[in-house]
Amino acid sequence: MGKLFGTDGVRGVAGEDMTCELAMDIGRAAATVLTYGRRRRPLVVLGKDTRLSSDMLGAALSAGLCSVGADVIDLGVVPTPAVAYLVGKYKADAGVMISASHNPYQFNGIKIFGGEGFKLPDALEDQIEALVLDEAAIPLVGGDRLGQITHSTTAVRDYVEHLKATVPYSLDGMKVAVDCANGSASATARLLFEELGADAVLLSETPDGVNINTNCGSTHMEALQAYVKEHPDVVAGVAFDGDADRCLAVDETGALVDGDKIMYLYSCYMKEREKLKNNTVVTTVMSNFGLYKALDQVGIGYAKTAVGDKYVYEHMVQHGDRIGGEQSGHIIFSRYARTGDGILTSLKVMEVMLAKKERLS
Repeated sequence: MGKLFGTDGVRGVAGEDMTCELAMDIGRAAATVLTYGRRRRPLVVLGKDTRLSSDMLGAALSAGLCSVGADVIDLGVVPTPAVAYLVGKYKADAGVMISASHNPYQFNGIKIFGGEGFKLPDALEDQIEALVLDEAAIPLVGGDRLGQITHSTTAVRDYVEHLKATVPYSLDGMKVAVDCANGSASATARLLFEELGADAVLLSETPDGVNINTNCGSTHMEALQAYVKEHPDVVAGVAFDGDADRCLAVDETGALVDGDKIMYLYSCYMKEREKLKNNTVVTTVMSNFGLYKALDQVGIGYAKTAVGDKYVYEHMVQHGDRIGGEQSGHIIFSRYARTGDGILTSLKVMEVMLAKKERLS
């Protein structure tokens, strides 16, 4: 077996590389590593995207967690950043998201968050991987020490309230097109945008288990671009990926606004308000040279990390930076989140438009 963890968790074809047995082993190993030395019974929150295999793998991973004495709160279908946020709100020791992000439905994956709500550093992932490869090293429990599974009825509401608190302006009457990728955003976007007052037209919000990311979402922007072009009253479009931790936008002409442009847009806005701490944007080595040239022209500094929003966030924590991300649309606003949050990003794009009273273009 090769290395399990990539830049964003463990991924593979469900039922082939990503099996129930592997999910159960990862659950056992993660609980063992992340709760080592804790005196109380460990608590883990678990979220899923809309893939056909997510319930299966979530059940297997939950069984693994319970078999080593960890309790599980099943959050249901929620975005990945909701898991990161709810780890803290529910005072859990760890969080797990079952998702393969922007990939087709045949794939699935496991993302793990520590008790502080951020993705695990490589050293902890290596420890978990070592235990998965040596199952005998994981002590199982029995009797009244077995973990239990409960199902949250408040996860979506709690996450939506968190997002609403990040918006300083009313979105009343703002007509936007929102592509949910038939994924996790389908559980939260309509409720959020309606309560904020936006006139939101939701696209690809009817998941059926196999249509996640199919010709929609942030990896297939053509349908959203066409919709915006065909409806001149729509001021902008936003698209998420399958687990809603990415956002790309479309301006009122149908032109693509990628992650680099979003970082430029918001960092300039922060600088104008003297909110850009360290006068720095944290990027990865995949960002376009044009971004750096544009930042140089407005006097904003930048840092470069390895690919992966967890590396961006690690740098931001070490240096106290406020904004960072990837061209693919993983944008981190460290005041509000510890991982990329696509829906939050869409709100921040709209905030700039409202504050400056300008079109996105």
